[in-house]
Amino acid sequence: MHDVAIVGAGPVGGTLALAVAQSGLSIVALDAREAGSTLRGDRSLAISHGGRLIFERLGIFARLAPQAITPITAIDISQARAFGTATLTADEQGLPALGYVISYRAMQAAIDDALATSRADVRHGCAVTMVTGTPACAQVLLANGDAVEARLAVVADGTGAAVAGVARKRRDYGQVAVVAKLTTASPHGGVAYERFTTSGPVALLPEGDRYGLVWTMTPQAAASAMQWSDEQFLAELARHFGARRNDFTSVRERRTFPLSLELAQPAVAARAVLIGNAAQSLHPIAGQGFNLGLRDAFELAQEIAAAPAESLGSHAMLARYAARRRIDRYAGVAFTHGLTHIFALDGAIFAWPRGLALAALDALPFVKRAFTRAMLFGLS
Repeated sequence: MHDVAIVGAGPVGGTLALAVAQSGLSIVALDAREAGSTLRGDRSLAISHGGRLIFERLGIFARLAPQAITPITAIDISQARAFGTATLTADEQGLPALGYVISYRAMQAAIDDALATSRADVRHGCAVTMVTGTPACAQVLLANGDAVEARLAVVADGTGAAVAGVARKRRDYGQVAVVAKLTTASPHGGVAYERFTTSGPVALLPEGDRYGLVWTMTPQAAASAMQWSDEQFLAELARHFGARRNDFTSVRERRTFPLSLELAQPAVAARAVLIGNAAQSLHPIAGQGFNLGLRDAFELAQEIAAAPAESLGSHAMLARYAARRRIDRYAGVAFTHGLTHIFALDGAIFAWPRGLALAALDALPFVKRAFTRAMLFGLS
């Protein structure tokens, strides 16, 4: 029997496997994808400075090629057709960058390379159908009929394999994200944008020599946008985004995905715990979801390292982990869920308080410092 079985060796599960492998425990990571592949097409992930610190401690960040990393030196926050802006900068925090945009494939390759030289047993092509727990151990049931036993099972497969005793609640936002790659007439300079509009937020993330776009729309509007010519798409985006940035020159790789909030309740069960998107899948606004998952993995690794082997997966150990993550987890859910509703409200009666809040954030150094640190390191 293994000490820890991890379902999923993607960025969050792989991070946990690397962190726990340093403890000398028996670790097995079960991943549905074949070795050297990814289950999803390439996309961009934004990690905060706190995420970088986790990656550095585990030797992941050093394995990333410099060209695969784009620093975010500032974040420009504004609302459309109303006053109120705020700018967060790395210099104000005394940091080299607030965060980094990294290719999903580059990140996964770096984690896979690190796992290959670790003590973790990584098994590819292992799809998991169910996780159950008994007082003695967790049982991870595979699609081929086999089972793996461990003192503790950790579900980190993104969608959340079925776990006995855990319900997955979903809130559909009725929105779709249109994502694409954009070039601009002038360099981005490491500046990211979060632009709030009544139809949903629009984000620009610096990525290499271009921007990654996340444009929130209704499903009907997104279907139309996917049919626009490149010229019409760029013109509509410039009109919608406004004067904060409108020098878009080309667009490619347009695609869409639906937006929803999914929450595992509870996030722990008999001999099992869910982390990352398996525990909570958030709206992409403010880029908090992946960083919340990394903190799940790091905090769980610390809890595992501090526990005697015989107590792994016990009710007391899982209760300690759940209590340790409760504030950060629900703060992340409340923050992203709240922003989607607060900035969707139309009319001056709502725009003025939002504008005042943004102006106060920009003008009060102690408020800005506290807000930025919460975004970079979470709450505990």
